[in-house]
Amino acid sequence: MTTHDRHQIFTDEQWEKIEPLLPSNAGKRARPFENNRRIVEGIVYRYRAGIAWRDLPREHFGPWQTVWKRHRRYAADGTWDRVLAQVLSEADAAGDIDWNVSLDGTINRAHQHATNTTRPDQDTGGYIELQESARSDV
Repeated sequence: MTTHDRHQIFTDEQWEKIEPLLPSNAGKRARPFENNRRIVEGIVYRYRAGIAWRDLPREHFGPWQTVWKRHRRYAADGTWDRVLAQVLSEADAAGDIDWNVSLDGTINRAHQHATNTTRPDQDTGGYIELQESARSDV
């Protein structure tokens, strides 16, 4: 695409990497897939915008039902898993991924008055249910 469209998700270079990873229904009796790029960009746009399927702009991506059905088909047949694996593999080989992970082990304890149970030394006359483990070896 030569003109910039705010609904365009992929550059031509990115699409050239993704397109061969998508299934084709060539040679099958079903209706041929229409504009795969438009459909896949509709799927990505929907997640990026955080909108419902029905809110996809029809003029840019076609009927939302078509976009949704293709997404569901690709999720069920493992297409998205294969695309992700290939894209991650290429990015990793190019050194574009930083695999360092940072974990935070902070513990925030609630104040005793923040709970809905009573302290053992307070007798309110209420019933406190004790939780016991289902395991017999505990």
